[in-house]
Amino acid sequence: MGRIYYLDSNATTPLDPQVREAMAPYLAERFANPSSIYKFAQEVRGEVEAAREQVAQLINAAPEEVIFTSGGTEADNTAVKGVAFALRDKGRHIITSHIEHHAVLSACQYLEGFGVEVTLLPVDRYGIVDLEVLKKAIRRDTCLITVMHANNEIGTIEPIEAIVQIAHEHGIYVHTDAVQTVGKLPIDVKELGVDLLSLSGHKIYGPKGIGALYVRKGVKMDPLLHGGHHERNRRAGTENVPGIIGLGKAAEIAQAELSQNERKIRVLRDRLEQGILERIPEVYVNGHPEKKLFNTLNCCLKGIEGESILLNLDFEGVCASSGSACTSGSLDPSHVLLAIDLPHEVAHGSLRLSLNKFNTDEDVDKVLEVLPGITERLRGMSPLWGKQGTKTRSESAD
Repeated sequence: MGRIYYLDSNATTPLDPQVREAMAPYLAERFANPSSIYKFAQEVRGEVEAAREQVAQLINAAPEEVIFTSGGTEADNTAVKGVAFALRDKGRHIITSHIEHHAVLSACQYLEGFGVEVTLLPVDRYGIVDLEVLKKAIRRDTCLITVMHANNEIGTIEPIEAIVQIAHEHGIYVHTDAVQTVGKLPIDVKELGVDLLSLSGHKIYGPKGIGALYVRKGVKMDPLLHGGHHERNRRAGTENVPGIIGLGKAAEIAQAELSQNERKIRVLRDRLEQGILERIPEVYVNGHPEKKLFNTLNCCLKGIEGESILLNLDFEGVCASSGSACTSGSLDPSHVLLAIDLPHEVAHGSLRLSLNKFNTDEDVDKVLEVLPGITERLRGMSPLWGKQGTKTRSESAD
């Protein structure tokens, strides 16, 4: 296999070598079950709790407010279903948005089978929830509002603090899926005001199969898994010790590198965006022009299919996405792009390029070298491009 140019970091990030080194002993000699009572196991228990503190520090939570999960999907499901079942006597109405990750949307859909009503909030052309529509959607039986902190496809950052203020005036819990923002943006759960927050290890240069859910002290939530008394009776199952150690180390590194990573990655992302707009006509950049993740570029190339772009980029060693990794196998346009009111024929040509701290100018140069030729070749074969006519100078949807 030749050189890989990896620009799909919203799907997963590479494992930081420091994280791998921290995990290694727990895959071999430090194998004890932390629930056992002998000294060897209790030493491992202490290291698990130290990792919990590292995660808590990253989001300014108390360690006892952090529950380890198998990843962001479990954290989202635990938050949404857990609150709905715990408060089923109080209310059976949940508010979310049209552009949530499927881990939230599918959990809400599941709850509809138990008599829970779900309201899906619209978003504007940039992907931002309309706060006035949110206010009107609140009912006496609303028990939860769940809106992601930043969208995984277009990078738009939502006004979570304002949503929390509205919700708390009505005594409603707020959950946010912060899988794409933890480790990228400074996050203080006290300043955000959220009651529950989901995060995932493999989005912050940690291992896959580990995540966490922040649950503010006093929040009522039923456990998703039942069995033992792990995680203070909130999540049964023997702890994934190597994963927990890896997540803790990744959180520690993320906190230390937050500012320098943003500066470096933003420069690369901006150069990539500008280079694409200069070299390729009829490109539309999605997401808010300012309130957007610094590592994310989502654009639509008119007249061609996103899947064809990805296959041709892959042939050149470039790893990219047409949207969420969880739905990239689907031929349907992204639900996020349709929610921001892009026509089907435009949304089909979506390309997401998301960078990480290990990317270099060489990765950007490679994309700028091969993407214009790929686009021209595919458009030359596309009946859609001929029908769309004008090939004007590249522009952003902004």
